[in-house]
Amino acid sequence: MWEQLPALLGVVVGAGSSYVATNIVERNRWRRGRAERWDEKRLDAYASYANILKQQLSVAQRMGAARGFPHALDPLDPELGMTQLAENEVQRAAEWESVLLIGDAETIGAARMWHEAVWNVELYARGIKDDPSGWTRAVQQVSRARDAFYALARRDLDIAGPPPPSGNWPRSWQREDEPN
Repeated sequence: MWEQLPALLGVVVGAGSSYVATNIVERNRWRRGRAERWDEKRLDAYASYANILKQQLSVAQRMGAARGFPHALDPLDPELGMTQLAENEVQRAAEWESVLLIGDAETIGAARMWHEAVWNVELYARGIKDDPSGWTRAVQQVSRARDAFYALARRDLDIAGPPPPSGNWPRSWQREDEPN
C-alpha cells in the first residue's frame, strides 16, 4: 500500500491542478465575455446618445438659420422647430439614462457638458438669446464638448488610435468668406 501512495498522491495533485487550471481559464473566459457584452452596450448607449444630440443640435441650428444667425443653413420655422426640439429632448433624456447606467464617470461628465452646450444653442434658437457673436461662441462650445465626449468615449471603449479630427465650428471654409 505504501508503495502506491506516491502514485496516488500524484493523481490527486494532477486532478487538483487540472481543476484549478480549468477553473481559472473558465473564469477568465466568462469575465472576458462579460466585458465584451458591456463594451457593446456602452458603444450602443454612447452612439445612440450622440445621434440624438446631433439631431437636437441640427434642429436648433436650423432654427438659428431662420433667426438669421451666421453659419447656419437650411432654415426651419421656429414653431415647427419647437415641437421637434421637445420630441428630441424626450429621446435625449431616455438615452441619457443608459449613459448614466453604464458609462464611466469621465465620459458621463463629458456627455453632460455636451448636452448643456446644446441647450445653450437652443436658447438662441428659441429666441431667448439673440447675440450673433454669442451664437458663434455657443456653437463653438458644442464642437469642443462633442470632441471631448468622443475622446473619452473612445478611451472608455478601448478604441486604439487618436480621436477623430476636431469638428471645430464654424469650419475654416465658412470663415474665409467673413468680412474682416
